[in-house]
Amino acid sequence: MSAAQHKAHAGHDHNHGHGDHDGDVGPHSSLRDYTIGFVLSVILTAIPFWLVMAKVISDRNTAVLVLGAFAVVQILVHMVYFLHMNGKVEGGWTMLSTIFTVVFVAIAIAGTLWVMFHMNANMMPAHPTPATQEAPSQSTP
Repeated sequence: MSAAQHKAHAGHDHNHGHGDHDGDVGPHSSLRDYTIGFVLSVILTAIPFWLVMAKVISDRNTAVLVLGAFAVVQILVHMVYFLHMNGKVEGGWTMLSTIFTVVFVAIAIAGTLWVMFHMNANMMPAHPTPATQEAPSQSTP
């Protein structure tokens, strides 16, 4: 190889664009982000497990609300640390579509529960209970 060819070859980029991520708009996560997400997920799983196994909350409705809150927080942790969802990815469209989906599902669930409750309350016939049934009268001739 001549000196001129060597000089031209030395100035040439050998990567040919491979590994070049300057134009990417997607997230670049680090081991630190995944570790934080993993630790938070373990904590958000262990606390509700302990609450249920140790029977810390005796009221069922309170327990459902507390466990539901932990579930929502864990979903958010997974979305941020593992699915890399934020307002910057794809111009915010990913986050916007997720918010739309959550609102749509919440409306569908609430509407379904509302309809089922009212159908049960308004359409089911009243069945006599054993306490309200009268015993057959014993008539003697």
